[in-house]
Amino acid sequence: MADAAKSGGRVSVGRAGVGRPGVVWALPGALFFVFFAVAPMVLVGALAFTDWDGIGTPSWTGMSNWSRLWDDPETHQAIWLSLVLTVLTWVFQTPLALLLGVWAAGRQRNRAVLSAIFFLPLLGSSVALALVWKSLLDPNFGLIADIGPALGFADGDLLGSSKGAFGAVLFVTAWQFIPLHTLIYQGGARAIPRSLYDAAAIDGAGTVRQFFSITLPQLRNTIVTSSVIMVVGALTFFDTVLILTKGGPGTDTTIVPYLMYKNGFQAFDLGYASAVATILVVVATTVSLLLVRLTGFAAMRSTREGM
Repeated sequence: MADAAKSGGRVSVGRAGVGRPGVVWALPGALFFVFFAVAPMVLVGALAFTDWDGIGTPSWTGMSNWSRLWDDPETHQAIWLSLVLTVLTWVFQTPLALLLGVWAAGRQRNRAVLSAIFFLPLLGSSVALALVWKSLLDPNFGLIADIGPALGFADGDLLGSSKGAFGAVLFVTAWQFIPLHTLIYQGGARAIPRSLYDAAAIDGAGTVRQFFSITLPQLRNTIVTSSVIMVVGALTFFDTVLILTKGGPGTDTTIVPYLMYKNGFQAFDLGYASAVATILVVVATTVSLLLVRLTGFAAMRSTREGM
């Protein structure tokens, strides 16, 4: 006690008392993950080898569903459309979210107000927002009836066109989720030490040079995080397609999640739907791991000054 008093009331803690929390702290989260993520995935993987309508007892069919999946042209088209949607989502959303996030990281009062308004789509559910956009894109009484001719759709039937429907899905998802990624980039940009910009300004670097030499390198891990969320979200995207296009016209917007829904909950072929779901989980997990691996994000090295 005397030593503690001499040191200003501070008691030194040895290395044995400092470290990560024990395993018991992770137990609730681990159990939740096992019961609500791992167990359902294992069950779906098992159902992929059966024939089941959701009511009776599943009957074992071996590789029948997988052979059908391999030869099904609709599945091939759905996989291709999902990959195209994922790539275009990243290409379209990332630059906009990055620039808006860096801009919103400013300290001006008007930026705070505009940012709050811009983030409003995050407050609505995907289904409600899709219903709003479906009304706006209705060729009979929606806004598209007036502006459709200027966009190349004389009758205003944007959702009746293959390219128009796919573009509408891409636009609506971007409108809804760019604010989320903007918020991620805003947080990352505000974490960059101000001293780096001050030093660059002293050396004569302008705004553009500072962006490419300081902001982008410092946001490397943020870009990877946003990209993983964006890619997985695009691969598993479903509700807007269901409300906006129902996979149409024809099958031109039938992506893998909607194909899974159509087989499982419209055709009641849950065995084949489980095979499609298994492929989706494997592809999404593989892409996420590749992003983390190839970008060096797994090392979790800080890019902040002095760390």
